[in-house]
Amino acid sequence: MEKHRRNITSTGDRRRIKAHLKASKAGLAPGSLQYVGESEPTPTLATLIEFGQRDGEFLETRFTDLAQGREFVPTYGNYWLNLHGLEDLAMLQLIGQRFKLHPLVLEDILNTQQRPKVEAYSGYLFITARLMFLDECGSVESEQLSLVVGRNFLLTFQEKPTGTFAGIRDSLRSSESQLRKFGIDYLVYALLDKVVDRYFAVLEQIGERVDELEDEIIVQREPAQMQEVQHTRRSLQALKRGLWPLREVINVLQRDDADFFKDETQLYLRDVYDHTVQLIESVEALRETVSGLQDIYLALQSQTMNTQMRTLTVFTIIFSPLTLIAGIYGMNFDHMPELHWQWGYFAVLALMGLIGSSLGLYFWLRRWIE
Repeated sequence: MEKHRRNITSTGDRRRIKAHLKASKAGLAPGSLQYVGESEPTPTLATLIEFGQRDGEFLETRFTDLAQGREFVPTYGNYWLNLHGLEDLAMLQLIGQRFKLHPLVLEDILNTQQRPKVEAYSGYLFITARLMFLDECGSVESEQLSLVVGRNFLLTFQEKPTGTFAGIRDSLRSSESQLRKFGIDYLVYALLDKVVDRYFAVLEQIGERVDELEDEIIVQREPAQMQEVQHTRRSLQALKRGLWPLREVINVLQRDDADFFKDETQLYLRDVYDHTVQLIESVEALRETVSGLQDIYLALQSQTMNTQMRTLTVFTIIFSPLTLIAGIYGMNFDHMPELHWQWGYFAVLALMGLIGSSLGLYFWLRRWIE
């Protein structure tokens, strides 16, 4: 319960920061470079990986200042420039000038609330996607991944380092890897495949928690469980908002009207598309399961309340005639039957006990009393 409360608080803080950052951009001209996000931007770290098909054609460089970036000349035919953090607007502007990126592309890179999309520009494609993960409170969080795809280059922009693409970097170091042989378009496929894999990982963790929650609800119900059900439903909604447009992005890339992807790579993109469809179906199925959990909780809660009310009703019915008898003999009249009989008190108690026992036995035989 405390974890959930902390999560609500942190979500409120992020919304206030997001509103403040959006307000700071209001009134600026289109194409203005202004960061918009749910948190403050992290420091920028630029890493360039150059590679060719032959052994030894690999070079990795980290840029620490703008001067180094201005003077840099690529060594090999293909290169991948990745930026972690969007704090350094000057570096982003330099990259835009060097690769002739449209000002609206730079604006969309800095606006990290973009819907996944793909746009064709002269000489390159611009792609955005959502990279999903679970935070320490079990909430679904996401960051924007922006890609600029050229004929022989790839630019990627991430809000912060996550280590998601570490395996791809390791694979590029090997001259035997398919990434080195197939080039930039296959590298784009590999990155998008990793993005989709993150959805699978997040969905699997949510599914495991839903199964645990279902067992807990059946054993013992608590108000915090309903809060977690609603929280899980919002998490699945966040996954859905990222997956539906991502499916359309993969579909557009698979058709490849701008001819940036080779036929071999399009086959792999088709596989990624199938995975997104599978994820959407899994999310919908899990949402139905979560809705069913709410129905189960309410049904069991109603059943428990009905059992309690039935028990109270049984005791009320048993004690009603006893209360009636006690009330009658409690009246202050001098002339009442058996009032002065020496065995009257014991006879009334016996009568009340007989009535109570008979009613109790009757309700027990009718299974009104467990």
